Amino acid sequence: MPLTLYVDSARWRKHLSTTWSEALVPVAKGNGYGFGRDLLLTEAGFLGARTVAVGTYDEVPAAPSRDTVVLSPWRPFLEVPRSDRVIHTVSRIADLEAVPPGTRVLVEVQTSMRRHGIEVGELVRLAAGSLLNRVRFEGWSIHLPMGPGGASANVKEAADLAATARRVRPGPAWVSHVPANSLSAIGEDVRLRIGTQLWLGDRGALDVRATVLDVHQVHRGERVGYRQRRCPADGHVLVVAGGTSHGIGLEAPTAAANVRQRAVSLAKGGLEAAGLALSPYTVEGKQRWFAEPPHMQASMLFLPSSVTPPEIGDELGVDVRFTTTTFDRVVLR
Repeated sequence: MPLTLYVDSARWRKHLSTTWSEALVPVAKGNGYGFGRDLLLTEAGFLGARTVAVGTYDEVPAAPSRDTVVLSPWRPFLEVPRSDRVIHTVSRIADLEAVPPGTRVLVEVQTSMRRHGIEVGELVRLAAGSLLNRVRFEGWSIHLPMGPGGASANVKEAADLAATARRVRPGPAWVSHVPANSLSAIGEDVRLRIGTQLWLGDRGALDVRATVLDVHQVHRGERVGYRQRRCPADGHVLVVAGGTSHGIGLEAPTAAANVRQRAVSLAKGGLEAAGLALSPYTVEGKQRWFAEPPHMQASMLFLPSSVTPPEIGDELGVDVRFTTTTFDRVVLR
C-alpha cells in the first residue's frame, strides 16, 4: 500500500536521449531526484556517460564502474574511497597542500554563490607554486547560483572565471547551472554537470500516486487523529499512503523572490497558524485539506460530503517535490 512514482519509460528515456550530449556529466545525488541513485547511475550508463557526479563520498558506489566526481569538497578529516575512479573536489589551498600526492583533483573556484571555492585573487598562489604539480589535475570546478540574474549572468560569470583560472593552468571547466546550448560561450572543453534538467526535465512522464488505505464517514464536530481535532463539517476522512518519512508535508524555507510569491507564503502561513494546511493529494481534480499534520507513513485528509470518496485501494494523485520525496516504489512502465 505504497506511495508510488510511475514513470512512462518510453517518454522519459526519449527526453533523456534528446537532452544527452557528450559534454554532459549526469548528477545522481541525494535521493536520486526521487528515482534513487542506483537507477540513475544505470540510466547514465545506457546514455553512454563515461563520468558521473554524486553529492558526497557516502554516495560513491562501492566499486565505481566509471569516473565519479564528488561535488562536496575534500577535507582532511573525511574518510574517502581509495578508488582511482574517484575525482575529488578541492576548494581550499590548505586542502590542496594536504591532499595525498597523485590524487585526482578538480579545483573549485569561488563564484557569486559564495559556498565553496578558492577566491579568484588567491589563484595566483597556485600559479606561483607547485601545488597543482603534486596532484592529477582534472580541471576547474565552477558551481553557479540560480538567482535573479538568470542564465545569461551565469554564462558570463562562468566564462570570466574559466578564462581567469585557465591562465593559471589550462584544463577543462566543469560547470553547473548554465544552459547546455551556451557552453561554447564559456570556451573550449567545458563539461556541464546536469541533474534536474536531465532527470526531471519532462514532468509529464512522471506520475505520483498514493494508495487509499482507509475511508471513514465523519460528522461536524467529531474528533479525529492523534491531535483530536474537530471536523469542520460532515464528510469523510481519508487515510492515504505517504507521511513525513516520505517527505510529505515537509517544506524547505520559501524561496519567494517577488511580491506575489511573498503574499502567497504569507497567506499559507496564516492558514497553517489557524490549523489549516492544504495537502498535496488530489481528489476529483482538487487538492484536499489535511485533517491534521501528516503521520510518519500515512496522512489523514478531510473530504467534504459534496465529494464522493474514493474506494480503499484506489490511488490518488500527489503533487510532490521530487528532490525531497522518498517513494516506496518506482515503477517504469
